[in-house]
Amino acid sequence: MIRTLIETGGNAQQTIHGLLRRLLEEGIVDALMVPQRVASDDNVVQTLVRDPAKLAAMAPLAPVIPVTAARLASNLTMTGVQERIGVVMRDCEIRALVELVKLQQAKRENLFIVGIDCLGTYEVADYADLSRQGVDVVAEALSQAAEGDPVPHAGASFRAACQMCERFVPNLADLHIGLFGMNPDESILVGASEEVAERLGLEVRPVPDKREQVIAALIEKRTEERDDAFAEFHRKVNDIAGLQAYLSTCIRCHNCMVNCPICYCKECIFRTPVFDHESERYQMWAARKGAIHLPTDTLLFHITRLNHMVTSCVGCGMCDGACPSNLPIAVMFRAIGQNVQAIFDYEPGRSLEEEVPVATFREDELEGV
Repeated sequence: MIRTLIETGGNAQQTIHGLLRRLLEEGIVDALMVPQRVASDDNVVQTLVRDPAKLAAMAPLAPVIPVTAARLASNLTMTGVQERIGVVMRDCEIRALVELVKLQQAKRENLFIVGIDCLGTYEVADYADLSRQGVDVVAEALSQAAEGDPVPHAGASFRAACQMCERFVPNLADLHIGLFGMNPDESILVGASEEVAERLGLEVRPVPDKREQVIAALIEKRTEERDDAFAEFHRKVNDIAGLQAYLSTCIRCHNCMVNCPICYCKECIFRTPVFDHESERYQMWAARKGAIHLPTDTLLFHITRLNHMVTSCVGCGMCDGACPSNLPIAVMFRAIGQNVQAIFDYEPGRSLEEEVPVATFREDELEGV
């Protein structure tokens, strides 16, 4: 991959918009899925665009994820697609897409992935509030990216998943737009294959060493924050009783399941009448145990999800934002996932060639564990 710099002339956002527009104009892609501002301008929505003239409202750097692009890329490719589709994604979305491809829920062929350094994201409602206040959160984040960790706007905070994310630089992208360690008023980094670079008129230019230094420092900081969050989780949850207490306010709405990019089953036992119990059963269980938590089966729901998805959890945090009870589901999945993934020496989204543990059986795989 060729790595080079593109001068921005003081406007990095406009430069990135122009680069994405050229993908369509030069026929590198036939359609482009990119976040666009909605009419109210309070939020953004993923949009599939074929006409370059329809890209006027695009907002690829908007620090918000209404719906993970991995799930949408699955919708666009699962049954096959003949034309080439460009998709603008963060690294967590790319890694989730890799897992979906390996689980046969998406196809990598004819997808052109545009990966952009992630400067952090807000919950949808928080981003909308900041937009209504006229705050340019993108400009704020870009101005801070040169030196390291962008700071959220006063009175707001980035999503918990972003605060402990050590994977914010895209991997496995066909076109990479780099922002960290760069002075966006002067230039941004662009990485692409020789063929794409030639069609876009890119020439090789050296990337400043500062970029790698800034990224390394931020990875170290985020890793410390991640490990602190994991340690706090394990302090609270070291047995079934602790896990039940951790999940005590779960209302079993299934929002975390619905919004998880990896949870894809078309036929799920939790969407059947299996857990619509007869009224007498609740009295029977209460009589046998003395007391039962309501609604029932919440612990079973989360353990089942962990069993199915924890080896493929990429830490996108979509489950957190979807939970009406504000349960820190993402920390639970990442903390448990770290241990389970280590057992299988598996890192979700690392490679298309690695087999997904949940879909692979080996008689000796747990020997010595």
